[in-house]
Amino acid sequence: MKDQRVDGIIISLTKHTKNYDHLTALSKYDIPVVFFDRVPPLKNVNRVYYNMVEGTKQALEFLIAKGHRRIGVINGPDEMKSSKERTDAYKEVMIKQRLKIDMSLVVSTDLTAESTRIALDELLSAKPRPTAILAINDYVALDAMQYAKKLKLKINKDICFVSYANLPITSFLLNPPMASVEQYPYLQGSKAAEILMNILNDQNDDKDNSNYRDIVVSGDLIIHTK
Repeated sequence: MKDQRVDGIIISLTKHTKNYDHLTALSKYDIPVVFFDRVPPLKNVNRVYYNMVEGTKQALEFLIAKGHRRIGVINGPDEMKSSKERTDAYKEVMIKQRLKIDMSLVVSTDLTAESTRIALDELLSAKPRPTAILAINDYVALDAMQYAKKLKLKINKDICFVSYANLPITSFLLNPPMASVEQYPYLQGSKAAEILMNILNDQNDDKDNSNYRDIVVSGDLIIHTK
C-alpha cells in the first residue's frame, strides 16, 4: 500500500494478528489508518468497532430468560480481542445471575468446520452437558448445528444456539439459531470511511490531525425463534 502511494487505509485485522508494528509504521509516511470490526488494543489509533461485551450480555441474558443455566461458548482464537471480551462478559453475566461459572464450557475454534466440530464434541462431553451454546458467529453456529444434527440432536430443542452477525441466509433455514446479534457491518464500514475522508480533508486544510476517533457501534439481538 505504501509503494502504491495510497492516501489512506481502512483495515480489519486478521484473526491471527498479534503484532501491529507494520501498521503503526505507516504514520511515518503520513498514511492515515482507520481500523474497523477487528481492531487492535492500542491507544492513539482511529477505530470503529462493535460493542462485543454489550451484545454478549444480551445474548446470554436471552438464553437465561429461556431457562438455560448450563450455557457453553464456542469462542474464537485466543489472540482475538473479541474472544477475551466475550469470555469476560460471560463471567460477568453468570456472576450477576448467580450461576456457576464453569470455564470448561468455554472452548475455542479457529473458525474452520473441523475445529468447530472438535469444540462441539468437547462441550457435549461435559457432565452435565450444556443446553445452549453461544457461538462466535453464524457461520460457526451453522457448522456446529450441522454436526449436532448428525449426532441426532434436535436443534433448539435438545441443544439451542445463539450467535452473532445475523446473516440474511439464516432466514431461509428451517432451524436457524434462536437469535443472532446484529453488529451492523455496513454502519461500521460507512463510519470508517467517513473518518478517513475527514482525516484526509483535514490534512489538505493543514489542520491538526492528532485527534483520534474511537467509535463504538451498539448492536441488537435479533430473535429468530420463540
